Order: sequence, then structure tokens, then C-alpha cells
Amino acid sequence: MVLFLLLSGICWSIVYIELIYVGFKNETYGMPFIALALNFSWEVLYCYLGFTYTPENIQNYITLIWLILDTAVVLTYLIYGKKYFPKYTSKKYFVPWTILIFFMSFVLQYYFVVEFKDLGKLYSAFLQNLVMSILFIHMLITRTDTKGQNLTIAINKWIGTLSPTILYGIIVGNKLILALGIFCSIFDILYIYFLSTTRKLHNQS
Repeated sequence: MVLFLLLSGICWSIVYIELIYVGFKNETYGMPFIALALNFSWEVLYCYLGFTYTPENIQNYITLIWLILDTAVVLTYLIYGKKYFPKYTSKKYFVPWTILIFFMSFVLQYYFVVEFKDLGKLYSAFLQNLVMSILFIHMLITRTDTKGQNLTIAINKWIGTLSPTILYGIIVGNKLILALGIFCSIFDILYIYFLSTTRKLHNQS
């Protein structure tokens, strides 16, 4: 069990480090904003709950590392996100929109705990992961370039989600997590393929 969690922790840490690196290098943000807000709020909430009620759990330390790294990813959005805000919308709405999405994310994460107790942590993690997988494809399609995106991020995101899918979906036997994890893998593999193809086309042009 610990090996699956460590593999996930390592892969997601690589994702965050790479997002930070290419984000500042290319002056962009690489994780779709709504997925980023859900992800960040998940890490804040479960870092707090984990160290408060089960401080001996290794996952708490993994989550803390993710939170520290993800804070820098959020910073790339705050610095560079405004230029991706819809051109037909006033830039003055960037900050209110950002606050609203973060507020929504924290509220949703909180009520996953209220309604599903311990399982809420897993259900929300896999659900937001599925949202993220789909939004990565959407971001690739809607942007005019692949700045902030690369195969290191895509592949490690896939493996980092596949590992807990095997643990909780197959070994533990949670069918909902298995279904969410399978769809995450489908969209992650599609994203890897689309990103690889797009980068090849850009290199040829």
C-alpha cells in the first residue's frame, strides 16, 4: 500500500515541479485553473485534517509537499493567468473570478467531507482528477501553443493517478474509484497522444 502511495507522491511532485519550471520559463500557467483551484483546496483541507487527526499517516507528508509545490503553481496562474482571460471580457473581472472559483472549490471540498466522511477525500480526489484530465485536453485545443505543457507533466499525471486507482479501485475494491480512475486513464492517454502529435506538428512547422 505504501509503495502505491509513494509512487503517486513522487509522480505528482514531478508534475508540480515541471509545472513550476515551464510556467515561469514560458511565462504561463500549465494546469487548467478550475482543476488547479480544486486541487489546491483539496491539499489545504486534507493537510489540515490529516495532521490534526492522523498525524502518523505518511500521506499527510506527501500532501504537505504537494501543497508547498502547488502554491507555486497557483502563483504562476496569478501572475500570468490574466492574459488568458477571455478578450471579450474586461480584465477587471479576473480577480473576482479567481476568488469565486477558489471559494467554490473550498466549499465543495468541505462538503465532500461532510457527506462522505473518510471516503470524501478519495472521491473528491478522483473526481477532480477526472475534471483535470478533461480540462488538460480542452486547454491544449483552445490555446494557440503548447507553452506550459509537456509530456513529462502528462505522463507523470497519468501514472500518479493510475497508482492509487490500482490501490483503491482494484486492491481495496472500491468500484466508484475504479470507474473514475479508468476514465482518468482514458483521457490522460488521449492527452498524451494529442500533446505528442501537436508538438510534432509545431516542430515541423
